[in-house]
Amino acid sequence: MVHWSGLLYAQPVHGDANFNFDPLYNNEPYYQAAPSELIEYRSGWRDTVRSTAEDIAGNVMDFTHHWFGTDALSKLLIDKVLRDLSFYYDSNQKIADRQVNPLIAQKVLMAELESALLETRENFSGELVLIAHSMESIIAYDVLRKIGRDNPEFRVEHFITIGSPLGLPTVKANIFDVNDDRADEDKVRTPTVVKKSWINYADRRDPVALDNHLVNDFGPNNNGVQVVDDIVLNDYRVPIIVDGNPVRPTEDAKANHHKSYGYLRTPELSKHLGDIIQNAP
Repeated sequence: MVHWSGLLYAQPVHGDANFNFDPLYNNEPYYQAAPSELIEYRSGWRDTVRSTAEDIAGNVMDFTHHWFGTDALSKLLIDKVLRDLSFYYDSNQKIADRQVNPLIAQKVLMAELESALLETRENFSGELVLIAHSMESIIAYDVLRKIGRDNPEFRVEHFITIGSPLGLPTVKANIFDVNDDRADEDKVRTPTVVKKSWINYADRRDPVALDNHLVNDFGPNNNGVQVVDDIVLNDYRVPIIVDGNPVRPTEDAKANHHKSYGYLRTPELSKHLGDIIQNAP
């Protein structure tokens, strides 16, 4: 588990090392789902229509960004909803690394994941699965591309993104700025170090995964690995806290379709991980 909050925020929200679930620490704690709540997504004709409309909308955003340098929708989303990502892309922002050296924020955040991956691979010979949520999917993508340039023999067998904004034109434009070895004129590509699969899970109601069809945006790598999109139902709702413990919310409770908890327990992702474990050499 790689987490950046200790680097991004000077003061922790909660200073008690012995905390239990506490509204001051996490107002959306995990609660166990009932089996009836975990439902596989069933596609139908509406999905075909919706996918076509989303592809057209995505192409329009890409076109306006490419020719006019504007992408108001994804910029607004990043500035208002993904403020950490806006910070990540600001080359003037500096934060302290683990040795309290002030460095460019993007480099510090990438170094956290890079060092964790390199250390894991050094001590582990089996199949490596990298799961990245939201902004972390962008950091993970950047790190995998960097490792591929610096260490071509490195391998991550399976890359999994959940609730990812990688399809936003602003994000892709930043990727183009760093990586000039695009698959073609319109697409970036799967990182070369990904050897077997890249699956992207998204809930259509997740505002961060606004473009939930990454297959149209990312070409295959040299191994022939191309992202596969899988629509899921992120069932997570904000629980209430009773005597310091989270209680399963009612159906009318506030939904958070972007929450990592909800994505991680979807039947599709659970089955995917089960298959990887079962078939691992």
